[in-house]
Amino acid sequence: QVQLVESGGGLVQAGDSLGLSCAASGRTFSTYAMGWFRQAPGKEREFVAAISWNGGSTNYADSVKVRFTISRDNAKNTVNLQMNSLKPEDTAVYYCALSPLAHPIRSSTGYHYWGQGTQVTVSS
Repeated sequence: QVQLVESGGGLVQAGDSLGLSCAASGRTFSTYAMGWFRQAPGKEREFVAAISWNGGSTNYADSVKVRFTISRDNAKNTVNLQMNSLKPEDTAVYYCALSPLAHPIRSSTGYHYWGQGTQVTVSS
């Protein structure tokens, strides 16, 4: 069993930065890829970013590329998402997820464990 707990969400203004963190427990974290997804009201969950088991490979949605950075600390069993130049359209519940694969993937079907999510609201 894997537990994923996100933290760091909140209310910010457009142009601000915010960092999200996801703490994992219950499984060997360092051998699996991790991802961040988000879901805005009335929309489907969408891919944001993913990182390989050792942090050597990353993948980003076009909408966040350059502005967001995903990273991980395997010693602390955490994965982070640094979000810069936030826009109102970034408003959503952000979820971290763990994939049984080693390399970053974009499809949500490739992730078997999910956190409860953390709300990010960007005001204009």
